[in-house]
Formats: sequence, C-alpha cells, structure tokens
Amino acid sequence: METLLLEGNEACARGALAAGCRFYAGYPITPSTEIMEMMSRELPKLGGMYIQMEDEMASLGAVIGASLAGLKAMTATSGPGFSLMQEHIGFASMAEVPCVIALVMRGGPSTGLPTQPSQADVMQTAWGSHGDHPIIVLSASSAYETFDLTVKAFNLAERYRTPVIMLTDAIVAHTREAVTLPDADMEIEERSQPTVSPAEFLPYGDPGNGIPPMPPFGEGYRYHVTGLCHDVRGFPTTRSDEVDFLLRRLLSKITRDSERLQWFDCWYENSETMVIAYGCVARAALRAVREARDRGLNVGLLKLKVLWPFMSPTVNSVLDNCSRVLVPEMNFGQISREVERVNQGRREIFTLNKIDGTAITPPEIVRKLEEMHS
Repeated sequence: METLLLEGNEACARGALAAGCRFYAGYPITPSTEIMEMMSRELPKLGGMYIQMEDEMASLGAVIGASLAGLKAMTATSGPGFSLMQEHIGFASMAEVPCVIALVMRGGPSTGLPTQPSQADVMQTAWGSHGDHPIIVLSASSAYETFDLTVKAFNLAERYRTPVIMLTDAIVAHTREAVTLPDADMEIEERSQPTVSPAEFLPYGDPGNGIPPMPPFGEGYRYHVTGLCHDVRGFPTTRSDEVDFLLRRLLSKITRDSERLQWFDCWYENSETMVIAYGCVARAALRAVREARDRGLNVGLLKLKVLWPFMSPTVNSVLDNCSRVLVPEMNFGQISREVERVNQGRREIFTLNKIDGTAITPPEIVRKLEEMHS
C-alpha cells in the first residue's frame, strides 16, 4: 500500500499505467491537460509511447491504431475536444477497437467556460456519435475513485472490445486529496486471443458471448477493419441478415451483461427521500444528506458510478423503496430524464439544476430537501 497526495487527473494517469496502458496520444485542453503531462513523463519509463497530436481527431485515430496493434491505449480531453472525437468513437464502436477516453467536463457549449465545472456532457457521451452503438461510461467523484475506475475502464474496454469513457469534471480533476493506492495484485483483464488457426479465424464472428477474440496486427492474423457494416470476416456488406446480426451483437454484448455493471455506493438506503447523484455533486450530496438527517429528515443517497448503460435495475430498486427522489445536476437535467424514464410516474421526481459554472453546494441541496418535505 502507498498513500499519495494526488489530484484527480494524476490519479487517472496512475490508474491507466497500473492497468497496463502503454500508448497515449492527445492534445492539451483545460481541464484535462495534467493527464497528458503525467503520461508524457511516465510512459517512456515503462517502455510505452506518448505522442502529442495535432488535434483531438488525430489523437483518437492514433489510439485506435495502437490498440489494433495490441497495445492498451487512451487519450484525454474536455468538451470541445470530445466533440471532435465523435466520428472516431463511432468507428471504434463499429470496428470493436478497445480504447479509453478520459473526459474531464467543463462549462459549454462551444469554448464555454474552460476553467469552470459542468456535468453537461453526459448525454453526449452516449449519443454523440451517430447510429446505435455500444458505449460504457463510468463516473468518478474523488481522486481514489478516478484511479479505481480508470483501471476498470481499461478492463471493460478489453473485455467488451469497445470504447469506454472515464468521466470526471473540473472539480474532481483538480481536487487534491490523499489516495491510498492498492497493491500490485489488482485484477487486470487482457483481451482474448483466437484459439484457431489464421485460416479458420472469423474476426467478427460470435464465439458464444458476443465478443470475438482480437489478435494484434502483425502477429500472423490478417483481417479487414472498416467502419462500414461488415460480415463475420470483416468485409463490407449490405445484406440485411448480416447487418442485423452485426448490430444486434454489438449492442447485446454489453446489455446482456448489465447486471455486472451496477456499480454504486448507497447511504441510508430505503429512506423516505433518496438523492441520486454522480461526480462532484455526489460529494456535496453526501454532506447534505448527513446534515439533513441531523435536522430530522429521512433522506439517503445513491451515487452512480456507471452512467451508460444506465443503471435501470439499481435505480428501479431505489424507486421501489422511497416516496420521492431528488436529482441534483450541473446541467439542465440529463440524468434526471433517465430516472424519470425508469420511474414511469410512480414517485415524485425533483430536480436541482445549476448551469452557471459554479458547484452545487451542500446548503443548496439541504434547502431543496427541506422544501420537498415542507
């Protein structure tokens, strides 16, 4: 065990290195740049490679290429850069290329508020790229969680052959706190390899779990990689049966495992009123819930660590055992809409939204909870 004073961005870089990341390509952008800076220093020491690219589109393109060659690879960015990456996110989803993108949210739209926090990129993480496509989005609320979930992000990318978004915000990214790093025997997943000869290998077939093995380029297995709809050999197709098989497999390889992606923390479960929060707001919410309970309010907190696929089973269970819910967010209500969708009118859903570039504070949440109980 080792305890260090780390900010969230440093914890993200350390988590990536611990997970086995050996390639980073990126372009500096506030408030994510510290991830890039640390990777530029540490990757060469481990035999890895760091490249500063000309822009964010090229950055993710290089990451995809490195991953196809067999390396665990990542990039980091913020809102404007993430917008530029959408075409390559769709390509990585279609071609099933594992990669991790650390997205540190800031105020928007456009250039917006480069140094101010926000949670307004949540919907873009799932729906930014066109077409139905698989995606996993994790959300951290502390430096330690950033480390832990970054390791898990690489594990998920390798397990499911898909892009994984490691989502933080300007507050989590720049809050420095004591982080006790785990021992070296963490669970680290590697991508599966084919057990058949190159002649028998179907690069996009279904081996039974919906996730084809992925040999690195240059090691005896040759296959075609494209963003077009393709058959099991990787060649473009417009046959309806082959297109249907491909798209259903891409989505179901993650949704069939939804029970494995119910990651959350819960305090005072089965309370009359539950707060559902994520990211930096979850920290303010925990303080607020404890203060509200001191004032006699029967309230609890559910902190979401997975945003996409949305944790409907967990949220549904919370809704079954409370009377009302408060969803505080630093946007106009992006996760509260998902809560409403799961709720289907059963419980009262309240929102607390802030979009001015300042953090939601514990007193603001307490006041809202008192108003809900009055």
